[in-house]
Amino acid sequence: MTTIADNTILVTGGNRGIGRALVAEALRRGAERVYVGTRKPVADSDARITPVPLDVTDAAQIRQAVDHVGKLDILVNNAGIALYDDLTDRATLQRHLDVNLFGTYSVTAAFLPLLSASRGAVVNNLSVNALAPLPLIPAYSISKAAAFSLTQSLRTLLAQHGVTVHAVLTGIVDTDMTRGLDAPKASPESVARAIFDGLENNEEDIFPDAMSGSMADGWRSGPAKALERQYAALATAERIKAQANSG
Repeated sequence: MTTIADNTILVTGGNRGIGRALVAEALRRGAERVYVGTRKPVADSDARITPVPLDVTDAAQIRQAVDHVGKLDILVNNAGIALYDDLTDRATLQRHLDVNLFGTYSVTAAFLPLLSASRGAVVNNLSVNALAPLPLIPAYSISKAAAFSLTQSLRTLLAQHGVTVHAVLTGIVDTDMTRGLDAPKASPESVARAIFDGLENNEEDIFPDAMSGSMADGWRSGPAKALERQYAALATAERIKAQANSG
């Protein structure tokens, strides 16, 4: 079981919104060190916080961040963008994919050796839009659906390295991204608490607010989750067979 206390954590996009709340919650739970990955420098008076320049679309910055961190128990892929669009501009879709999908992929791949060494955890902050698109932000929804599929795939593939992979399926949260949306919103602080509660309870899919929580039971007992488990078991069996044949 993964715990926050006495562990080293990296939160990408940790300077505002849910990311900032996750940093504060990690400190409250006794994290030994929290690395805050941001595109712009941030300052903090807590000695346990270390800012790390990290644009998740910049391969050079990702490599430098790995060298800077050195040891890692929990990676929280929180950095993301959400722009209103209508899918008429391919560049907008590509930008979402670059950050929300390929950024998550690149950061996870780069930090995998450190996470394997600690038998750590990856937490990907996604959205319920990964399950059903919100037509106001379709490019964002598409990128989060792809990132959820990535998360499910990594969950099986990284198990052999002793690394657990968790999806966070948030509802509407009161952040800069949702400022123009007139709907009930959860606070970033309550979502951060629920995310780390879910991680410490070893939940594969974390539904951290009232909106997302209303669909949690249905998801966990539904056919899509059952198929994910079936495919994971098949992939694991095939890997074991291949290893036995090669030995």
